[in-house]
Amino acid sequence: MAAIQLTVALATIDTAIANTALPAIASDLHATPAASVWIINAYQLALVATMLPLAALGEIIGHRRVYLSGIVVFTASSLACALVSTLPMLTAARIVQGLGASAIMSVNAALIGCLYPPSRLGRGMGMNAFTVGVSFAVGPTVASMILSVASWPWLFAVNVPLGIAALALALPALPRTKRGKHAFDPVAGVFNVVAFSSLIFALGEAAHREPTSRVLVAAAIAVIFGVLLVRREAGHPAPMLPVDLFKRPVFALSIVTAICSFAAQGLAFVSLPFFFEDILHRSQVETGFLMTPWPVVVALAAPIAGRLSDRYPPGLLGAIGLAILGVGMASLALLPAYPSVHAIAWRMALCGAGFGFFQSPNLKAIMSSAPPERRGGASGMIGTGRLLGQTTGAALVALCFGIAGRHGPTLALATGAVFSGAASIASGLRLFAPSHRAGAAVR
Repeated sequence: MAAIQLTVALATIDTAIANTALPAIASDLHATPAASVWIINAYQLALVATMLPLAALGEIIGHRRVYLSGIVVFTASSLACALVSTLPMLTAARIVQGLGASAIMSVNAALIGCLYPPSRLGRGMGMNAFTVGVSFAVGPTVASMILSVASWPWLFAVNVPLGIAALALALPALPRTKRGKHAFDPVAGVFNVVAFSSLIFALGEAAHREPTSRVLVAAAIAVIFGVLLVRREAGHPAPMLPVDLFKRPVFALSIVTAICSFAAQGLAFVSLPFFFEDILHRSQVETGFLMTPWPVVVALAAPIAGRLSDRYPPGLLGAIGLAILGVGMASLALLPAYPSVHAIAWRMALCGAGFGFFQSPNLKAIMSSAPPERRGGASGMIGTGRLLGQTTGAALVALCFGIAGRHGPTLALATGAVFSGAASIASGLRLFAPSHRAGAAVR
């Protein structure tokens, strides 16, 4: 578990570091702000496009092999990111780095599922959510500390010794899992990569208000290749896009819950800096501190929620947590013109408590609703659902700015509250799903 959490922390912190350091990198490489965004987009595209194929590969060759390969690729590409001197080279290195992170994130939940018995799985998922929350919270601080004493390449260079340490810890510790008897389908893998990368590209272009024709073409390509993928794998015992698992009501509702909740998170995290600075007239330094309560409280709430999910239905815990998140986001949108720091902080903490209370039980529900031989597909959908939700939320923020202008951040927070409500309803519906009733009878 320590080996898994170290690597998850490394990949999570790297995402937060790159976001924080983007202006410094753009300035040093003489890139425009619009062009420098590809430093982030390239990483995200590689993540979402390859997560399901790598999860499927893990079921065939073993989750351990995919995970160890991911550590090696992530560490080597981090060194490449530190050594490049142009924006195209850095973008290419970030694509490879995203591939390594995808290999790690695609099977980490499956490996945790192998370490914990079903009765204690919530604790393992709670620890994983705690690690992600803490890493996300300290990422900007780590980036600021490094940039205060060194140039931006060191942001990536520090990954190298940490990656080597993670590999040394993981090699003797990670469990060997049972392999599937089916073969990997490279054609389905290509269909998946094209479909999901086109979808993320369409959402990103919509977020930046690019020409409508470009957005529609990318969306059409995503739909066409998505249909081809489903048809290609019809009747497959372990399809790459796990349509077999979506036939299970608890699994399907859990993924819907995840996408809606992470869309709410994306709406909040992209809009809140604008909300604090443009609407509430706070400085950049104050904004950084005001953003902190959310991830900190997520990290504190996640282990507690994980333990509770071993005793109480995840659908109930998730519904309560997401209702709290919705109330918190609505209260932020309704803040007066000149609120106190305390008034902002407790609302941000309320959002963090709600989000943290949902995350661990939802992870457990997803992994518990899949049979052991399909843990890889379930694990891949966890990351895919998270990225789809966050990307959708970011795109909706741009739409809110286009509709409401200066008051776009307020509209985005209100929209996030609506998504939280929808996620809460989806989570609650799991209480009435057939597998839940069967599970309750067994208990």
